[in-house]
Amino acid sequence: MTETATGSAPRTATTRALPSTLKLGLSRGAVETKMFFREKDAVIFTFAFPIIMLVLFGSIFAGSLEGTGVTVSQLYTAGLIGAGVMGAGFQNLGIGIAADRDDGTLKRLAGTPMPRSAYFIGKIVNVLVIAFLEVVILLAIGVLLYDLDLPSQVSSWVTFAWVFVLGVTAAALLGTAASSLPRSAKSAAAVISMPFVVLQFISGVFIPFTQMPEWLTNIASVFPLKWMCQGFRAVFLGDGGVTLELTKSYELDRVALVLAAWVVGGLVLCLTTFRWKGRRDG
Repeated sequence: MTETATGSAPRTATTRALPSTLKLGLSRGAVETKMFFREKDAVIFTFAFPIIMLVLFGSIFAGSLEGTGVTVSQLYTAGLIGAGVMGAGFQNLGIGIAADRDDGTLKRLAGTPMPRSAYFIGKIVNVLVIAFLEVVILLAIGVLLYDLDLPSQVSSWVTFAWVFVLGVTAAALLGTAASSLPRSAKSAAAVISMPFVVLQFISGVFIPFTQMPEWLTNIASVFPLKWMCQGFRAVFLGDGGVTLELTKSYELDRVALVLAAWVVGGLVLCLTTFRWKGRRDG
């Protein structure tokens, strides 16, 4: 090694450390969120459906449920909060990833130095933002229009927090796995939205379980939406709404167990079915 004119050793170039995966994922999440809100049609489609359904059903089926002290509108508010959270994770994410795969975004990102896990962290950040805003809007409508009482006990908000986290995680993982089903971005909305709409009708979102045949309730009990709605009813309807449950209990232990099982199952499905390339890319 040669010395400089002053007799000191030359300076070595400093190596800049690469950003962590988490930091890259959060940055990706900010990009995903900005892109989402720039697509006005996607914003309207995602937020408008549960809001319109709540206003329509809450206005048409006014009145209290006998012996409960709970109005039909309040029942719909709790159910549609579950549907809104599920929609943000399953429907929005499933369609969005299918579009990224179809237009080559996934293929390009896979060829960059960015860790692939950062892409999924970004998607999760986007889903959390959308789901949180969905819940805030639906709660505001429920409180302002339908006299929904927000919980005053900390334990109720703790229940809300774990139902929300487990529910949105399970929905996001299922949406990621389901994104591999559509053959193209054009068919993604139909392939993913149709089963989700059907699931809402059999999961207690629009029709109480006490008014449905047993075979439909058994099918609904397999999927996470039924348990998410049940958890949110426990939070926002309290003791008055418990008589509307088939078992006359909110079964929060089973809610936690089933949602956690779907988180694990959704992760396994993602790891075994997710594709970075479209079908036509080989």
